[in-house]
Amino acid sequence: MSADGSADEARPARPEPDSLDRDTIFFGGRWRPAGGEERASVRDSGTESVIGTVRSASAEDVDAAVEAADRALRPWAALSPARRAEHLRAFHRALSDRVADLTSVISAEVGTAVRMCGPIQVQSSLDLLALTADAILEKPLEEQVANSLVVHREVGVVAAITPWNYPLFQAMGKIAAALAAGCTVVHKPAELAPYSAFVMAEAAERAGLPDGVYNLVTGRGRVVGEQLVAHPRVRMVSFTGSTAAGTRVYELAAGSIKRVALELGGKSPSLILDDADLPLAVKATVNRAFLNSGQTCDAWTRLLVPRTRLDEVLELAVGSAGRLTLGDPFDGSSRLGPLVSDAQRARVREYIDGAIADGARAVIGGSAQPAELDRGYYVRPTIFADVRPEMTIAREEVFGPVLAVLAYDSEEEALRIANDSEYGLSAAVWSADDEHALAVARQVEAGQVVVNGGAFNPAAPFGGLKRSGVGRELGAFGIDEFLETRAYQR
Repeated sequence: MSADGSADEARPARPEPDSLDRDTIFFGGRWRPAGGEERASVRDSGTESVIGTVRSASAEDVDAAVEAADRALRPWAALSPARRAEHLRAFHRALSDRVADLTSVISAEVGTAVRMCGPIQVQSSLDLLALTADAILEKPLEEQVANSLVVHREVGVVAAITPWNYPLFQAMGKIAAALAAGCTVVHKPAELAPYSAFVMAEAAERAGLPDGVYNLVTGRGRVVGEQLVAHPRVRMVSFTGSTAAGTRVYELAAGSIKRVALELGGKSPSLILDDADLPLAVKATVNRAFLNSGQTCDAWTRLLVPRTRLDEVLELAVGSAGRLTLGDPFDGSSRLGPLVSDAQRARVREYIDGAIADGARAVIGGSAQPAELDRGYYVRPTIFADVRPEMTIAREEVFGPVLAVLAYDSEEEALRIANDSEYGLSAAVWSADDEHALAVARQVEAGQVVVNGGAFNPAAPFGGLKRSGVGRELGAFGIDEFLETRAYQR
């Protein structure tokens, strides 16, 4: 890996137009023709050209995939954790051989710049798979409690429904943990970014995962996804996506009392205290707010700063944003790429225009298409000043490169603003005093709070409070989501 985070090997090639048509799905250890009538076009977000179409699974396909997972469940769960870990490591080796392919399709579909896609989209997913294989070996699955043998066992067949913004990492967070726990999986990727799931299925086949342990179906969430969620043989649903879609998943799963894990939206604050290292805190916040062009659920999209230091913060923020080169994701100099689709670009532009109409002031960026980028779903990195807590731009998840800066007059007010949100996914606190920063962080209503720039820890639990979701992913905590506890009294 080079110093700038780019891959040392030759940069992955952009997929050719109409080169990635897919008419098959994978279940029961075999590739089979998809039986649905719908075809979803997948576009290169940097050129707007169609790179392929994906045929949807039919209702019969979904039933057959769930049946395949159900047949495979007992033999897979009966394997020792060590044997399941061996299978996961074989899966890791097979997937590691496809790094260039994965980077190519994710950069095209999602718009992640290639220099960032390798480490944050692909390598992080491989690392998570390896970590999960190790974690199941260290996890006690039986314990004696007085006269009871307490056993932690697999939930059953899992429906994993994954989003388009981090299509491989979010899938791996569910699939690796479920398989480690002894569950089998039916996976439905997002129709905007499905191709990494096909690479994953090919790797699972090459790695020799037993038939039916991992299954792939395609299609729209409101059709194929809802059928999976409601299916009587699916015992758990793990979903990442919007809060609105997660609410629908919760409703459907309630009909058969399924286990549900939801990783949903966020409007995460970065709270800079008056003694913080401003250059460090502001740069880190801007980078996190605009990571993956803002298409990140735990992006720090509200920057809370002391009013007395507001002008200094704005100057630093504009400087940091100005260094994030916006351009073609396959250009090695680009740090930010386009958004995933025309609809997403239109949504983000509407938020930007609405914020200006509400009285916020754009100190950099705006809704206009960048003059030098006449094709592709680009939105310029935008920072707003003069933002009040009640404004829409301070309350709703934009999911684009937009940062709202809010001023406060006391630490108590800062905490009120930080917690005045229906979301509670992530946050950051910055102070020259680590203990004081931690004390403030303990009062922030979020599932994960970064204190003074602490490094991301994939072994720590990740998940939200309030309308940001239920359940936890990653490491041993992610495996816990796919286990049920039983007691045998003697």
